[in-house]
Amino acid sequence: MKILHTEASCGWGGQEIRLLEEARGLIGRGHEVSLVCPETAQIFEEAPRYGVPVQALPIGRKNLKGLFALRKWLKTHPVDVINSHSSTDSWLAALACASIRHAPPLVRTRHISAPIPDNASSRWLYQSATSLIVTTGEALRQQLINDNGFDPARIVSVTTGMDGNRFVPGDKESAKHKLGLPHGRFLYGIVATLRFQKGHAELLRAFAEQKDMPCDLAIVGDGPQLENINKLIAELGLEERIFLPGNQHDILPWYQAFDAFVLPTHAEGMPQSLMQAMLCALPVITTPVGSIPFAVEHELSGLLISPKSIHELSTAMRRIRLDPDLCRRLGNSAREIALARFGIDHMLDAMENLFKKSAGQ
Repeated sequence: MKILHTEASCGWGGQEIRLLEEARGLIGRGHEVSLVCPETAQIFEEAPRYGVPVQALPIGRKNLKGLFALRKWLKTHPVDVINSHSSTDSWLAALACASIRHAPPLVRTRHISAPIPDNASSRWLYQSATSLIVTTGEALRQQLINDNGFDPARIVSVTTGMDGNRFVPGDKESAKHKLGLPHGRFLYGIVATLRFQKGHAELLRAFAEQKDMPCDLAIVGDGPQLENINKLIAELGLEERIFLPGNQHDILPWYQAFDAFVLPTHAEGMPQSLMQAMLCALPVITTPVGSIPFAVEHELSGLLISPKSIHELSTAMRRIRLDPDLCRRLGNSAREIALARFGIDHMLDAMENLFKKSAGQ
């Protein structure tokens, strides 16, 4: 098949990584897959590393320039199906397809749990212009059915797949030495784009309360909240206990160095970093938003706390740090569950079948 992915986001996180991993996997199965995105998007730079053909188009905003550019591209590059990923490129793709003859079907992937406006234009996009809606978890699928009244038959949940042979536990002290991190200190870690909804502010305030034993916090990632995060670190006097390495091409050594993984997110689909941490047998602390409860069962494969609750987060962090047996039990269970539920072949099989179904093959 000829498959086109569109992505308007200029950020870098689980959404963009899933797109590229999925594209790379389907290319490996013999499909012709390509990507269009803004030239300023980080995914434009990263796509060649994944072996995914990419072309820059001005689709970062909802305007006529982006619409005409995408419309022209589709006329000169016929494809069997389009897979859109963000709001802006979904609208541009829908309008472009509506304005050309013999347009390919549009599959819309929803990666987050943010609500969709209940209005006529959104209903047109999701119920008329879109062939199928893919969510990255069943909770997101139910949200669209219950909150928006969308047709259940046209919404499919496909959990993001992870490579369990790559993300594996490692020796923590060796990993810390490799990364230049202090030895003999408990290390909390988060891997996430620095956006407000990921909960970095709550994490920093909860971490500031962990003063009774030596411990550090690694915040891996980059994004629009970097300046605010640095200001809060200074305000809380945490400069000597925080590591900010930015985005990492090879994230595995960081997971292997962490003693616990914390993701106090406010809004989510199924975060890839959470699944990667679970595969690395880390005890995780997170919130029951989006499709996270499909992966993390409280007290079995992690600890669930209320979103934005600094008190609950601080308590869970202290509990994890002071109970090595709990860490081992939660981490071992997390890896077992992740291996059973998040295999990459399951994702590729499902997406391949959905694209064929949409294209009538």
